[in-house]
Amino acid sequence: MNNTPGKRDNRLRIVVLGYIVRGPLGGLAWHHLQYVMGLSLLGHDVYFFEDSDDFEGCYDPQTGITGSDPGYGLRFAEHCFKIAQLPDRWAYYDAHTSRWLGPCAENIVGICEHADVLLNISGVNPIRPWFGDIPIRALIDTDPAFTQIRHLEDPSARQLALKHNVFFSFAENFGKEGCVVPDDGLPWQATRQPVILQAWPVVPPPKDGNFTTVMQWDSYKVREHNGISYGMKSGSFEPYLELPRYTDEGLEIALGSETAPRSLLVENGWLLSDPLEVTRDLNSYQQYIQRSKAEFSIAKHGYVVSHSGWFSERSANYLASGRPVLVQETGFSDWMNTGAGVLVFNSPNDAIAGIEQIQQNYALHCEAAQAVAEAYFDSSTVLTVLLERALRGTGYQSPTY
Repeated sequence: MNNTPGKRDNRLRIVVLGYIVRGPLGGLAWHHLQYVMGLSLLGHDVYFFEDSDDFEGCYDPQTGITGSDPGYGLRFAEHCFKIAQLPDRWAYYDAHTSRWLGPCAENIVGICEHADVLLNISGVNPIRPWFGDIPIRALIDTDPAFTQIRHLEDPSARQLALKHNVFFSFAENFGKEGCVVPDDGLPWQATRQPVILQAWPVVPPPKDGNFTTVMQWDSYKVREHNGISYGMKSGSFEPYLELPRYTDEGLEIALGSETAPRSLLVENGWLLSDPLEVTRDLNSYQQYIQRSKAEFSIAKHGYVVSHSGWFSERSANYLASGRPVLVQETGFSDWMNTGAGVLVFNSPNDAIAGIEQIQQNYALHCEAAQAVAEAYFDSSTVLTVLLERALRGTGYQSPTY
């Protein structure tokens, strides 16, 4: 792959903006990295850039400190991109010192001058001047309802959004009957998490594996809009608190957030694991999924109440690993076939029934899980559709060479 700025061929040059250096955790890294890997596998000339933004947002899981020092995150990113076999395809802009770091640090201007597409995943990077002239600037909303409320209530968030010219959302039901994701006036199109299927090998399930998940109890404050409350996972969990009492399967959570009622959960039979150990790196996160029998996961209350159609990128990775998922309904069954591999619940009774179904037909659900991943989350399909819609939505004609 040619790295020379200005050298053009029949590929699109694509800049992916993401969150790896500042959020150096295995699950987050896989979420963003699979965009870069997938676009590269499609033959595009792809780069990953990240911006510190103008506040102190670099998390160091070893110390628990969030500050301006990107040292830990830079080492983490270097390791991630080596595993992805893209070691020279990333850079980090440290706004606190006004300097670029990483293997592409010296080539940023040239790369951006000749880029065709910018993908800003989750909108967690500012659009600096060097990105502003890229013809296609796509915002990818991975946190539906909460993103739209921010655009309606926070002028600075809206201004950032308006620096893009095409808009995608994990709210696959946006604009459809029954979906109450607030309308912020932007023309959202549906997209979903791309998964590199060959990066998630299916290994035999353990005989004593648990139903597991990785989650934050609270991520930020509850949002209110037009009389509707959009809450966190803590707002969805209470009806399921006693669920372990009604099954002989182990229900395990790698649980983050200081507000989580860990003692209460343990008293009710939940098994808790250390989220920092699970998400230490790409391999530890993947191995945690592989050691699991299946996933059981509560959804963020805001995704449920909005009937957004959101589906977790984490759950997609379980599916690719041949692990069934039993997940709370957010409206995704409107667009995905469920009942085999993916089971849906709306109540504790539904959840118990879903666990029993997986127990009784485990091999069938494992096989179906992988088939669902191939049908809905294969990166080659997801990213091809995204790029086609972006090109069509902006009217941009990619160069012919």
